[in-house]
Amino acid sequence: MPETTPNKRGGQRPGAGRKPGTGPFGEPTKPIRVPLSLLPSVKAMLAHTGKAPGGLPILQFTAHPTKLQLPLFSGKVAAGFPSPADDYVEKTLDLNELLVQKPAATFFVRAEGESMLGAGIHPNDILVVDRSIEPVPGKIVICALNGELTVKRLERDGEQWKLKAENPAYPDIAIHDELEMVIWGVVTNVIHAV
Repeated sequence: MPETTPNKRGGQRPGAGRKPGTGPFGEPTKPIRVPLSLLPSVKAMLAHTGKAPGGLPILQFTAHPTKLQLPLFSGKVAAGFPSPADDYVEKTLDLNELLVQKPAATFFVRAEGESMLGAGIHPNDILVVDRSIEPVPGKIVICALNGELTVKRLERDGEQWKLKAENPAYPDIAIHDELEMVIWGVVTNVIHAV
């Protein structure tokens, strides 16, 4: 029988690989088997999972949401004097289709504080945020200021950029070089309970 040499390929090597807790999640990971058809969904979900700076939770939007078709009546509801309602459904409406244009670039975050009351954003409202929209003057943006999340209207006055509060009780924030700021996305919709 011929003499065989040990295989020097494969297997675990001491000190090789990533150190536990050094990945983007800051904790040890575990390899799993994922069906190839679900790989894009899992990657999209992992790319958006976590907590924002300051510990605020980010509510995630799944890459392939379950569709929930609800009736949309063709008649409009009068906010003044009552009028007879139409008795037929125009079509069905999925709120995912109405609120989310680009699922892979969209996340939800809950509002805190009263600085944006004038824009219709109240404490505990859920903000729909799209990272693919360009943050131009006049848009309401979510940004991290020195590690803390805030929602404000992006404004420009000549060369000076600022984050404008929509409540006179709160000051605007001038953007300058010493300020550590990252814009996370543009608010497209507000989900407000009544």
